[in-house]
Amino acid sequence: MMKDPKKTVRCAIYTRKSTEEGLEQEYSSLDAQRDAAEAYVASQKHEGWDVIPKSYDDGGFTGSNMERPALKRLLADIVAGEIDCVIVYKVDRLSRSLLDFTKIVEAFDQHGVSFVSVTQQFNTSTSMGRLVLNVLLSFAQFEREMISERIRDKVAASRRRGKWSGGMPLLGYTVENTKLVVDETEADRVRQIFGLYIEHRSLLPVVKELRQRGWTTKQWVTKKGDHRGGRAFTKNAVYKLLTNVTYIGKIRYKDETHQGEHDGIVPLDLFRRVLNQLKANGQSGGTGVRNKHNALLKGLIWCKACGRPMTHSYSCKGSKRYRYYVCGTAMQEGWAKCPAPSVPAGEIERFVVEQIQTIGTDEDMLNQTIEQIESRSNQLRTNLEAERKSLQRQLRNDHEKLRAIAANVANNGRVAGLPELQARIDSAEDRLKAIASEIQSLEDQAIENTDVRRLLSGFEELWQTIQPREQVRLTALLVDRVDFDGVAGNVGITFHDTGMQSLTAESMEVPA
Repeated sequence: MMKDPKKTVRCAIYTRKSTEEGLEQEYSSLDAQRDAAEAYVASQKHEGWDVIPKSYDDGGFTGSNMERPALKRLLADIVAGEIDCVIVYKVDRLSRSLLDFTKIVEAFDQHGVSFVSVTQQFNTSTSMGRLVLNVLLSFAQFEREMISERIRDKVAASRRRGKWSGGMPLLGYTVENTKLVVDETEADRVRQIFGLYIEHRSLLPVVKELRQRGWTTKQWVTKKGDHRGGRAFTKNAVYKLLTNVTYIGKIRYKDETHQGEHDGIVPLDLFRRVLNQLKANGQSGGTGVRNKHNALLKGLIWCKACGRPMTHSYSCKGSKRYRYYVCGTAMQEGWAKCPAPSVPAGEIERFVVEQIQTIGTDEDMLNQTIEQIESRSNQLRTNLEAERKSLQRQLRNDHEKLRAIAANVANNGRVAGLPELQARIDSAEDRLKAIASEIQSLEDQAIENTDVRRLLSGFEELWQTIQPREQVRLTALLVDRVDFDGVAGNVGITFHDTGMQSLTAESMEVPA
């Protein structure tokens, strides 16, 4: 009597490798896993086992989740009833997550599919086999977590030594051999963005100016050829740029800051001025917050002893109101923490106004103010000329690349990167036109010394004729910072070098 032929067991082989490294080789890790699985199936030929022709290979996919194309195809074919057994080289090739593996095994059981690991013998149809499998998978998950911890420790150690450990590229730098190298064209733009914030003292005007110039965030191409970045600046993007310590040659890791291996591109004093202004705006709500008491020095006055901004406040006794500027340290930590926690608002406001009025009658201060205006105009012109030279140098290099591409088009038909290069050239040419217009505007709007003298000599009369809200605006236009030294009894005033120029231009536009 003849024995019944064995039922064919349709075996699917699943392989996986976490990274793409080595997959381009003639014989890769995936091939080795498949060969071992095929050899195992061949050893079970007498049981009717046979490998189905379909391949289920996930190269470059992690085992910590189920977002893998080959795994999804495998599960779909199991649901379709095309597979009786799944073969893997090791359990962690199928999954490194205990939760995900439980889901996969449940799907196998639901459709009567068995599971075999070539290097770890067990039978999933028995309770003991399941126990062994869960233990193995627990160790696989533990190993994955240990690897993650080692990677985090390596990144932390790298950052503490000042090394660039990856991430999104930064405007102002290129990455060469895992090191940050200064890009002079972009670095000049970064410094100008810092300067714009000092000039405007608010993020929105900076964003508006950057969009008018056509400047964008960092552009780069990933290893896979995807184009990233190059977006218009937003308030958040400008804020992140202005607070990034990388620009002063440092590296940040969580709450730690360490000296970096790369060169800084922003002067430390400029970086600190920007941070102080951002901090002051954050505590006062920015320059756009309603100033219902018309506090003349709101957002401008600082406590020299603590290095903290002072906040406008008031108290009432009967029907009379007394206004003060109070140190931020005193407000947050108690008045005993500051040697001069407050100053009467009216008293210090009058002093500042008197100093502004003095400019028109003090020849030395008047000459100094005029020099500041001329210096600012010259600095703006110098920055524009430097940017123009940098763009012209970039254009020469880009045109050389364009000619090289054109010489090879006949052979290659289509060359990757040509549209991006042309867009970069067009953007540079547009910016050069804008620079020429800005330089011409500076020359056309040049203010004569006599105009400044005329304005300042009549400043006291002007002050008496304008409303309190306009007085606040005028003060913010002229004064960059007031330092109150309550210990020594001194007040230091730093005038806004662009404010006098703006005010003079405004007065020239008003008919006499």
